[in-house]
Amino acid sequence: MEKPNLSYIQELSGGDASFEKVLIGVVQAELPVEIAEYEENMKNSAFAKAAENVHKIKHKLGIVGLVDGYELAITYEAELKEDNTRLEQAFKDILNSVIDFIKDL
Repeated sequence: MEKPNLSYIQELSGGDASFEKVLIGVVQAELPVEIAEYEENMKNSAFAKAAENVHKIKHKLGIVGLVDGYELAITYEAELKEDNTRLEQAFKDILNSVIDFIKDL
């Protein structure tokens, strides 16, 4: 499985360490909230709302260098809009790897 990394954050920051910290801070602050909302919506079978959460999470996956995760989120978002949860476990696996990664930043 693809591992999160800081290469895209470093690219976005253009070598500016303070901007890099801001980007990391955004991911650390927003991602857990977005994941909690996603999980709550999935628990309640509110798939359209869960798709909105996946849309927001998708951008954080891109920021932490998960290109494959970003692409999976695009597909999963579309599937959720059709009440399809086939990719749920694959998406959860990606989220778990990101949560572990951002804890150590």
